[in-house]
Amino acid sequence: MNSKTAPASSNYRWVICALLFFATTVNYLDRQVISYLKEFFCRAPELGGFGWSNTDFAYLTSFFTGIYACMTVIAGWVIDKIGTKLGLALSLITWSIFGILNAFVGRLVMMHVMIRSAFAVGEAGNFPASIKTVAEWFPKRERALATAIFNSGSNFGAMVAALLVPWCMIYFGDQLGWKMAFIITGAAGFLWLIFWFWLYEPPNRQKRLSPAEYAYIHIDDEDTADQQTGDTAKKVSWLKLFSHRQLWCFIAGKFMTDGIWWFYLFWLPDYLHKQFNMDKHQVMLPTFTVYGVAIVGSIYGGSIPMTLIKRGMAVYKARMTTMFIIALCPLIVLTTQYFGDVSRFGSMAAVLSVATICVGATAHQAWSANLFTTVSDMFPKKTVASVTGIGTMAGGIGGVIVQMLVGHLTDVFKYNPQHAYLIMFVVCAFSYLIAWSLMKALVPRHKPITDL
Repeated sequence: MNSKTAPASSNYRWVICALLFFATTVNYLDRQVISYLKEFFCRAPELGGFGWSNTDFAYLTSFFTGIYACMTVIAGWVIDKIGTKLGLALSLITWSIFGILNAFVGRLVMMHVMIRSAFAVGEAGNFPASIKTVAEWFPKRERALATAIFNSGSNFGAMVAALLVPWCMIYFGDQLGWKMAFIITGAAGFLWLIFWFWLYEPPNRQKRLSPAEYAYIHIDDEDTADQQTGDTAKKVSWLKLFSHRQLWCFIAGKFMTDGIWWFYLFWLPDYLHKQFNMDKHQVMLPTFTVYGVAIVGSIYGGSIPMTLIKRGMAVYKARMTTMFIIALCPLIVLTTQYFGDVSRFGSMAAVLSVATICVGATAHQAWSANLFTTVSDMFPKKTVASVTGIGTMAGGIGGVIVQMLVGHLTDVFKYNPQHAYLIMFVVCAFSYLIAWSLMKALVPRHKPITDL
């Protein structure tokens, strides 16, 4: 086998991928807490809850999503300046501190909004830093797989939250349990920091990285400047970034699909409660299952382009072909409410309904892994965090729209929530095909960007 295409004998890049996986796990563990507290927050005060409406909860998730969206742009720019090592560490410290502080704000919606907004400022740095790290540490042929692996941490974090938060409410009782859920999950990030500072350096300063693996990392580089993988980069004008159709391609993909994942994260427990009358004990297994299955699909979806590239297909064509196949899969969620009809399927209704949601969630994670990787396919490494931040902001704006839509629908159809969720599942089904069509129209063929 040609040494230029053979995998490197050492595999330290996968250690870095593991660090990103656990950072993303903590990120989503902390983020997911509020979805399992919704029933308590919206319970009537005379029953011990906070008495919030569905719209109040939607405001909380929307403010988080909106601030997160706005801050990803700034986070991406900062990380391109100070580097991934310091940038990701500062992000995690910020979100962990405010995650803990969320336990001490009482029942007022606005206080939760304020703290959760500050929490979002920290969380905004995770994906720009992680995608930039993958671009620096992996050749193009492996980036979708590496992204899929670290991005599956979002599922693993949600799985842990599905067990931990209800356990806190049961073990400590509702009045103390919601506070302990924030404290325990917020404290988890500080353990990760020890391993990050111990194990991470950029490739050109990493003593644990062999020369052969360093060469392998750069075998797909189209621009020799991309081989200068230090932890900081030269300034790039945002105006220049916005002049490229490739940026608008990524923006379209994120705007159209990110909100679907926010819907699954924040509203799945509520759907199970309202559709099947599940309590906080009963929602644990189905939500755990959805996110667990999505891990497998995400990693497999990330491996498909690598297989196509090895068979001779161009990188961009392999990526877009994979994403089209993935975009077809969420159409199955059009059947979620049909299979969720208890009068038709009895006790199997919940199982069948959750199965269709598993497909939708799995497809999203596979889509997301490939979508993130289009950035490093199309842009120089020095701009990856900035471009990721801009696109993630667009995704966050889409997420705000979805959060407000589902909050409004569940209040309008308060006495018939099945109609509200039917509308949402239609949105979930078609968003990916619309996104793919927009992306393909904006960038029908791949052209390397060389003027940044």
